Amino acid sequence: MLQDSLALMPLWAFVAALGVTLVAGFVKGAVGFAMPLIMISGLSLVMDPLVAVAGVILPAAFSNLLQAMRFGPEEVRNTLREYWRYILIVCIAIVIVAQFVTSIAPQTFYLILGVPVVILSLIQLVGLRFHIPPARRRLAEWGVGLLAGALGGMTGTWGPPTVLYLIALETPKAKQFLVQGVVYGLGSVALLAGHIQSGVLNLTTLPFSVALLVPAFLGMQLGFRFSDRLNPEVFRRVTLIVLVIAGANLVRRGLMG
Repeated sequence: MLQDSLALMPLWAFVAALGVTLVAGFVKGAVGFAMPLIMISGLSLVMDPLVAVAGVILPAAFSNLLQAMRFGPEEVRNTLREYWRYILIVCIAIVIVAQFVTSIAPQTFYLILGVPVVILSLIQLVGLRFHIPPARRRLAEWGVGLLAGALGGMTGTWGPPTVLYLIALETPKAKQFLVQGVVYGLGSVALLAGHIQSGVLNLTTLPFSVALLVPAFLGMQLGFRFSDRLNPEVFRRVTLIVLVIAGANLVRRGLMG
């Protein structure tokens, strides 16, 4: 039970995890992204990275399914018809790559976590944009989907490649939110299944992930309430700057211990 999970970390680290998840939920509710990125970056600073990955799984699944459920069934079906290849390869890659997480050394894991966080956050921060012509869309679906799924299976986050992919397709902002909700929701189910199989989510780590559902939910509700009062672009940029700093610290730990 939860006592077994608390044996994996000191009490102060558990309290810190609650705070990190509350902040991540607030950001998710306010701007619709970055919960797994913030959680994996923050939790990995105070606990074993595999325990951090386990902690992210249920809050990510909950928040992403909640986001997907905000749309009607017909909109979801249309999204599945249009983006089924991308969604399929993301989910398959998540399940497969998740099986290798437990065999990675901690120092290497910090680098795997930190480098993508820094690169993908900087890409979004500087506003670098790509363009995928219609003739290249199918190739991009498989290529970007494989990258996003591999990153998701390893670190629990596949949002940034998905966002960059949708922007490169010049997807309207309203539709981006819908597609992200469907991709994140189904990907979260794949992540849950993958890490049950890998053993990362087990009877010891499951109560920890369940406990983080509470601050995740509260944070999202606060984010929803304040979203209309915040300048979303300024808040997004501040969030990305924080992620760059957190990711750089993970890289430092991977290189220097």
